[in-house]
Amino acid sequence: MKTILIANPKGGAGKTTLSTNLAGYLAHQGEDVFLWDLDRQKSALHWLSQRPANLPPIGRLDATKDKSGAGWLVLDSPAGLHGEKLSELLKRVEKIIVPIVPSSFDLAATRTFLNELGDEKSVRKGRAFVAIVGMRVDARTRAAEKLDDFLVPVDLPVLTHLRDTQNYVTAAFEGKSIFDMAPSQVAQDIEQWQPIIKWLRS
Repeated sequence: MKTILIANPKGGAGKTTLSTNLAGYLAHQGEDVFLWDLDRQKSALHWLSQRPANLPPIGRLDATKDKSGAGWLVLDSPAGLHGEKLSELLKRVEKIIVPIVPSSFDLAATRTFLNELGDEKSVRKGRAFVAIVGMRVDARTRAAEKLDDFLVPVDLPVLTHLRDTQNYVTAAFEGKSIFDMAPSQVAQDIEQWQPIIKWLRS
Protein backbone atom coordinates (compact mmCIF):
# COMPACT_ATOMS: atom_id res chain seq x y z
CA MET A 1 0.00 0.00 0.00
CA LYS A 2 1.39 3.41 -0.97
CA THR A 3 1.46 5.53 2.15
CA ILE A 4 1.49 9.33 2.38
CA LEU A 5 2.09 11.16 5.64
CA ILE A 6 0.73 14.69 6.09
CA ALA A 7 2.78 16.18 8.91
CA ASN A 8 3.62 19.40 10.70
CA PRO A 9 4.06 19.70 14.48
CA LYS A 10 2.11 22.96 14.55
CA GLY A 11 -1.63 22.76 15.07
CA GLY A 12 -3.73 24.60 12.50
CA ALA A 13 -1.23 24.09 9.68
CA GLY A 14 -3.83 22.54 7.39
CA LYS A 15 -2.98 18.86 7.83
CA THR A 16 -6.58 17.64 7.89
CA THR A 17 -7.61 19.84 4.97
CA LEU A 18 -4.75 18.43 2.92
CA SER A 19 -5.39 14.84 4.06
CA THR A 20 -9.11 14.79 3.33
CA ASN A 21 -8.80 16.47 -0.04
CA LEU A 22 -5.96 14.18 -1.05
CA ALA A 23 -8.07 11.16 -0.11
CA GLY A 24 -10.95 12.66 -2.07
CA TYR A 25 -8.79 13.10 -5.15
CA LEU A 26 -7.53 9.50 -5.04
CA ALA A 27 -11.07 8.17 -4.54
CA HIS A 28 -12.23 10.12 -7.60
CA GLN A 29 -9.48 8.46 -9.61
CA GLY A 30 -10.99 5.08 -8.79
CA GLU A 31 -8.19 4.20 -6.39
CA ASP A 32 -8.66 2.15 -3.25
CA VAL A 33 -7.89 4.75 -0.59
CA PHE A 34 -7.91 4.64 3.19
CA LEU A 35 -7.66 7.44 5.73
CA TRP A 36 -5.89 6.93 9.06
CA ASP A 37 -6.51 9.73 11.56
CA LEU A 38 -3.78 9.87 14.22
CA ASP A 39 -4.86 13.19 15.71
CA ARG A 40 -6.67 13.18 19.05
CA GLN A 41 -9.38 15.51 17.75
CA LYS A 42 -10.24 12.97 15.01
CA SER A 43 -11.37 15.71 12.63
CA ALA A 44 -10.58 13.60 9.57
CA LEU A 45 -12.73 10.74 10.88
CA HIS A 46 -15.57 13.17 11.62
CA TRP A 47 -15.29 14.39 8.02
CA LEU A 48 -15.35 10.79 6.82
CA SER A 49 -18.47 10.05 8.87
CA GLN A 50 -20.24 12.94 7.09
CA ARG A 51 -19.27 11.75 3.60
CA PRO A 52 -22.33 11.17 1.38
CA ALA A 53 -22.82 7.55 0.33
CA ASN A 54 -23.11 8.47 -3.34
CA LEU A 55 -19.52 9.77 -3.52
CA PRO A 56 -16.46 7.61 -4.31
CA PRO A 57 -15.73 5.63 -1.14
CA ILE A 58 -12.86 6.24 1.26
CA GLY A 59 -12.07 3.58 3.83
CA ARG A 60 -11.17 4.07 7.47
CA LEU A 61 -8.03 2.46 8.74
CA ASP A 62 -6.37 2.23 12.15
CA ALA A 63 -3.65 0.32 13.96
CA THR A 64 -5.86 -2.77 14.40
CA LYS A 65 -6.35 -3.34 10.68
CA ASP A 66 -4.10 -4.83 8.04
CA LYS A 67 -2.25 -2.17 6.07
CA SER A 68 -0.85 -4.45 3.39
CA GLY A 69 -2.11 -4.81 -0.17
CA ALA A 70 -2.81 -2.42 -2.99
CA GLY A 71 -4.19 1.08 -2.84
CA TRP A 72 -3.28 4.24 -0.95
CA LEU A 73 -3.13 5.12 2.73
CA VAL A 74 -3.29 8.79 3.77
CA LEU A 75 -2.04 9.46 7.31
CA ASP A 76 -3.34 12.59 9.03
CA SER A 77 -0.76 13.11 11.78
CA PRO A 78 -1.18 14.79 15.18
CA ALA A 79 0.26 18.13 16.25
CA GLY A 80 3.52 17.86 18.17
CA LEU A 81 4.81 14.92 16.12
CA HIS A 82 8.55 14.41 16.66
CA GLY A 83 11.16 12.05 18.08
CA GLU A 84 10.47 8.33 18.24
CA LYS A 85 6.85 8.67 17.11
CA LEU A 86 7.99 10.48 13.98
CA SER A 87 10.73 7.91 13.32
CA GLU A 88 8.27 5.03 13.64
CA LEU A 89 5.81 6.64 11.23
CA LEU A 90 8.50 7.37 8.68
CA LYS A 91 9.33 3.66 8.48
CA ARG A 92 5.84 3.10 7.00
CA VAL A 93 5.65 5.87 4.41
CA GLU A 94 6.98 6.65 0.97
CA LYS A 95 6.08 10.33 0.81
CA ILE A 96 5.64 13.14 3.31
CA ILE A 97 3.85 16.40 2.61
CA VAL A 98 4.48 19.25 5.03
CA PRO A 99 1.72 21.89 4.96
CA ILE A 100 2.69 25.35 6.16
CA VAL A 101 0.71 28.55 6.65
CA PRO A 102 2.35 31.98 6.38
CA SER A 103 2.64 33.08 10.01
CA SER A 104 5.71 33.73 12.13
CA PHE A 105 4.81 31.01 14.65
CA ASP A 106 4.22 28.41 11.95
CA LEU A 107 7.43 29.27 10.11
CA ALA A 108 9.51 28.86 13.26
CA ALA A 109 7.91 25.51 14.17
CA THR A 110 8.21 24.23 10.62
CA ARG A 111 11.89 25.16 10.34
CA THR A 112 12.67 22.95 13.35
CA PHE A 113 10.50 20.15 11.99
CA LEU A 114 12.13 20.22 8.54
CA ASN A 115 15.55 19.98 10.19
CA GLU A 116 14.36 16.98 12.18
CA LEU A 117 12.95 15.34 9.06
CA GLY A 118 16.25 15.84 7.27
CA ASP A 119 18.05 13.96 10.05
CA GLU A 120 15.76 10.93 9.83
CA LYS A 121 17.39 7.87 8.31
CA SER A 122 14.55 7.03 5.92
CA VAL A 123 14.73 10.54 4.44
CA ARG A 124 18.53 10.64 4.28
CA LYS A 125 18.62 7.24 2.58
CA GLY A 126 16.00 8.23 0.00
CA ARG A 127 13.36 5.79 1.19
CA ALA A 128 10.90 8.59 1.95
CA PHE A 129 10.52 11.82 0.02
CA VAL A 130 9.47 15.17 1.48
CA ALA A 131 7.69 18.10 -0.17
CA ILE A 132 6.07 21.32 1.06
CA VAL A 133 2.66 22.85 0.35
CA GLY A 134 1.74 26.42 1.31
CA MET A 135 -1.72 26.59 2.88
CA ARG A 136 -4.21 29.45 2.97
CA VAL A 137 -1.89 31.68 0.99
CA ASP A 138 -3.05 35.01 -0.43
CA ALA A 139 -0.35 35.97 -2.92
CA ARG A 140 -1.14 39.69 -2.43
CA THR A 141 -0.16 39.78 1.24
CA ARG A 142 3.04 40.48 3.13
CA ALA A 143 2.63 37.11 4.85
CA ALA A 144 2.87 35.36 1.49
CA GLU A 145 6.11 37.23 0.77
CA LYS A 146 7.49 36.08 4.13
CA LEU A 147 6.56 32.50 3.30
CA ASP A 148 8.33 32.70 -0.05
CA ASP A 149 11.43 34.17 1.62
CA PHE A 150 11.38 31.38 4.20
CA LEU A 151 11.20 28.69 1.51
CA VAL A 152 14.04 30.04 -0.66
CA PRO A 153 16.88 28.24 1.20
CA VAL A 154 14.88 25.08 1.88
CA ASP A 155 16.32 22.23 -0.15
CA LEU A 156 12.97 20.55 -0.69
CA PRO A 157 10.37 20.82 -3.46
CA VAL A 158 7.69 23.43 -2.79
CA LEU A 159 4.83 21.95 -4.76
CA THR A 160 2.23 24.70 -4.70
CA HIS A 161 0.42 27.33 -2.66
CA LEU A 162 -3.26 26.63 -1.99
CA ARG A 163 -5.37 29.74 -1.69
CA ASP A 164 -7.51 30.74 1.26
CA THR A 165 -11.04 30.01 0.03
CA GLN A 166 -14.42 29.04 1.45
CA ASN A 167 -14.49 26.11 -0.97
CA TYR A 168 -12.42 24.04 1.47
CA VAL A 169 -14.63 25.10 4.39
CA THR A 170 -17.83 24.27 2.53
CA ALA A 171 -16.50 20.91 1.39
CA ALA A 172 -15.40 19.97 4.92
CA PHE A 173 -18.85 20.67 6.41
CA GLU A 174 -20.42 18.34 3.86
CA GLY A 175 -17.93 15.47 4.09
CA LYS A 176 -16.65 16.31 0.63
CA SER A 177 -13.37 17.23 -0.99
CA ILE A 178 -13.03 19.96 -3.60
CA PHE A 179 -12.90 17.13 -6.13
CA ASP A 180 -16.51 16.31 -5.21
CA MET A 181 -17.75 19.83 -5.95
CA ALA A 182 -18.95 21.40 -9.19
CA PRO A 183 -15.91 21.83 -11.48
CA SER A 184 -16.90 25.38 -12.36
CA GLN A 185 -16.86 26.31 -8.67
CA VAL A 186 -13.42 24.89 -7.89
CA ALA A 187 -11.53 25.25 -11.19
CA GLN A 188 -8.86 27.52 -9.68
CA ASP A 189 -8.38 25.18 -6.73
CA ILE A 190 -8.09 22.10 -8.93
CA GLU A 191 -5.44 23.90 -10.97
CA GLN A 192 -3.46 24.64 -7.81
CA TRP A 193 -3.54 20.93 -6.94
CA GLN A 194 -1.91 19.77 -10.17
CA PRO A 195 1.71 19.96 -8.89
CA ILE A 196 0.74 17.87 -5.85
CA ILE A 197 -0.87 15.26 -8.07
CA LYS A 198 2.13 15.16 -10.40
CA TRP A 199 4.54 14.70 -7.47
CA LEU A 200 2.47 11.90 -5.97
CA ARG A 201 2.37 10.05 -9.29
CA SER A 202 6.11 10.46 -9.94
